[in-house]
Amino acid sequence: MPNPHPTTSVEPVPTVPYDALLLLSFGGPERPEDVVPFLENVTRGRGIPRERLEEVGRHYYLFGGRSPINDQNRALIAAIEKDLAEHGLDLPVYWGNRNWEPYVADTVEQMARDGVRRALCLATSAYSSWSSCRQYRDNLADALAAVPADLVAPQVDKVRAFYNHPGFVAANVDGVLAALADLPDEVRDAARLVFVTHSIPVSMSEASGPDGGAYVSQHLDVAAVVADQVAAATGATRTHEFVYCSRSGSPHVPWLEPDVNDRLEELAAEGVPAVVLVPVGFVSDHMEVVYDLDTEALATAERLGIEARRAASAGTHPAFVAAIRELVLERAARERGEDVPRPAVGARGPSHDCCPAGCCLGERASAARS
Repeated sequence: MPNPHPTTSVEPVPTVPYDALLLLSFGGPERPEDVVPFLENVTRGRGIPRERLEEVGRHYYLFGGRSPINDQNRALIAAIEKDLAEHGLDLPVYWGNRNWEPYVADTVEQMARDGVRRALCLATSAYSSWSSCRQYRDNLADALAAVPADLVAPQVDKVRAFYNHPGFVAANVDGVLAALADLPDEVRDAARLVFVTHSIPVSMSEASGPDGGAYVSQHLDVAAVVADQVAAATGATRTHEFVYCSRSGSPHVPWLEPDVNDRLEELAAEGVPAVVLVPVGFVSDHMEVVYDLDTEALATAERLGIEARRAASAGTHPAFVAAIRELVLERAARERGEDVPRPAVGARGPSHDCCPAGCCLGERASAARS
């Protein structure tokens, strides 16, 4: 006899236990009058005189006093929301910044007022170091602690370092391929792939990750993967290397080198005819990219007679947007106790979900701008 009250299994919501996604970013000025106050936020406690901030601010004034990063975050959020909706996922996306509006403290308070109880945080930085990971975590912790006592602050977990997720890598590979295709035929196969990331103090680099040295080794690992995939796609193996940009701070403090402009001088002397600048250390084309690479480095290459193109960053590339969804679903499943694949390419494997207590300690010096 059939059961008059059949039981039905209910599929778990794929994003449980998370009821929101928080995009946490650096922030940037929106108007010329925002520039110096923004830089004061970035450098607070470091004793940098206003004259120096005004000097750095001229980079922003070249672009109307407006950083590209906020508009890029708006575009990324729109792309994430569209992708989630297309895959039947109802997960609100919030946005907070460390150094400019919308401030993360205000966003976290709004999340509490909206009844968010547990959120997953995606920081717009793919690598491990104090300035690219732990400082985001510390600022987020401060924001959560500042939630008014009459509200319940949400629990917020941070997405694992995603530099070697296949989707992030695929976006960068496509950027390199498009840049190579734009080079003259006669120099394309001889082009040097010059991967670029933000320089940080050597002491910070040495203290990055749970065992030290993660910042550099992660970048080198992903550069090798991108170069290999580009070679497979084009049938030409090209020399690749890593350089740095956006050094700031005291000249007496050692920072990661070589600087991209210095290295271009050397490559010209070596007779390298063409380069593709690959900003694999950056998620989007913000100020370090549009000024330090598009403005300064490309001008250096032109002066030296090197054909140079700049590859696009991951930005809103569909593979990267899909990777964000995959990272959300992966972490949600793991929090539910499920054993799920954790995609990663290269030699290092997937990063930890929860940072160890001593991870990325060391010198607490942050980058001067974004």
